[in-house]
Amino acid sequence: MTLKLHIIICSTRPGRVGPPVAKWFHELAVQHEKFDAVLVDLADFHLPVYDEPEHPIRQNYQHAHTKKWAASVNAADAYVFVTPEYNFGPPPSLLNALNYVYKEWNYKPAGIVSYGGVSGGMRSAFVQKLTLTTLKMMPMMEAVSVQNVSGLFDDSQNFMPDDHHENSGISLLNELYKWAEALKTMRQ
Repeated sequence: MTLKLHIIICSTRPGRVGPPVAKWFHELAVQHEKFDAVLVDLADFHLPVYDEPEHPIRQNYQHAHTKKWAASVNAADAYVFVTPEYNFGPPPSLLNALNYVYKEWNYKPAGIVSYGGVSGGMRSAFVQKLTLTTLKMMPMMEAVSVQNVSGLFDDSQNFMPDDHHENSGISLLNELYKWAEALKTMRQ
């Protein structure tokens, strides 16, 4: 059975550049052929600021949006978060989505494709890894960091990666696959 990889677009704001970056990474993952790669957009879930009355560890979800999100998270064996940097950290939409569920994240590997200005979203990725480990995920050391992302689009707003983005992406996918294979035994 092929492992399922969810590539999650983490920004939900109007005018975001995450979708074309995520589309590029999704295509790279499909060409990699080790995962059933699925593109997931947080904006499609319309998650309000966390509004469940019970702690997520109980999995007693009351709202349809939470149940839909929990099912999506649970369906994956691994994740890649395509995330910008907001004020040196992850976007609030991502932190909110991470907090909505708990057990659904446990014992799964996670990679990060970060983007931004000069830092390429590295500060956001660093902060995000702290949250991932609290959710019992295994963040990968390998990552893709896209510096000065606004200068890497063609006239049709397609992301135009450099060779180092491609190479970093392949390294990330290879490592994610190893960890996803190993960690699936912990979830059985």
